[in-house]
Amino acid sequence: MSENSANGISRFTVELGVAALTGAFGVAVCYGSLDIGAGWTDMGPDAGYFPFYIGLLIVFGSLVNIVQAFLKHRGTGEVFIDAGRAKVVASFLLPLVAFGAIAAWLGLYVGTALYIASTMLFQGRYKWWIALPAGLGVSLAFFLIFEIGFQVPLLKGPVEAWFGIY
Repeated sequence: MSENSANGISRFTVELGVAALTGAFGVAVCYGSLDIGAGWTDMGPDAGYFPFYIGLLIVFGSLVNIVQAFLKHRGTGEVFIDAGRAKVVASFLLPLVAFGAIAAWLGLYVGTALYIASTMLFQGRYKWWIALPAGLGVSLAFFLIFEIGFQVPLLKGPVEAWFGIY
C-alpha cells in the first residue's frame, strides 16, 4: 500500500463494505422470499418466486463487486475519502440527520423551517433576519402546495396541533 492510504479510508475498503451491504440485502430478500414461498405451484409462481431470484441477482452482483475490488483496488492505496473531505460531507450529512429526527418529532413543516433557516445561517452565512423568514416561507409554501393544492397530508407534530392544523 502507498503512504496515501494512511490519510483516509481506502477505496478498497469502501468497495468491500458496499458490496457486503448489498450482499446482505440480497440475502435478506432471498430469506424473506423463502419464508413466504419461492417455489412453483400448480397455480403458478408463489408470492416470493420473483423476489427470490431478484435477491439472487443482488447477491451475484455483490460477489462480482467483491472480486473486482480485489482485482482492481487491492494494494493500490487509492484514497476514497480523506479527513478534509469527510468533514465537508459531515457538514451536510449531520444537519440532514438532525432534520430527520426533528421532522419525526415535531413534524415535517417545523423540521423544514428549522433546517432551511439553520443551513442558511451556519453554512450560507446569511443573517438571521434573512434565514428565519426564508425557512418559514419554504415551510409555508410546502404546506400550501401539499396540504391545500394537492390535498396530500404530510407528517405533522405538536406545533400544527397547537394551531389546529390536522
